[in-house]
Amino acid sequence: MALLLEAGLLLVLIPWSAFWDRNAFMESSATLSSLLRSNYTRGAITGLGLLNVWSALAELGELFGPRSKPDEPPPPANPQSSFPNHQ
Repeated sequence: MALLLEAGLLLVLIPWSAFWDRNAFMESSATLSSLLRSNYTRGAITGLGLLNVWSALAELGELFGPRSKPDEPPPPANPQSSFPNHQ
């Protein structure tokens, strides 16, 4: 759960930071550099980060959310009430 949250926050923030523009992958290939600098690619990676954050928050909600009571067993049936009283 913590890993999902941390990875999600990194995937949301890193594509829009200066770190993204200055790394070894950008300098290795012009084609890769133009692909990684694209706002569409940055948006897709940010979307994956938001999915990670949403998943982590959903798990936290299940962990700390209200707990439902286990199903209560039905009350015992009264054997005399189901049969008509013939005397």
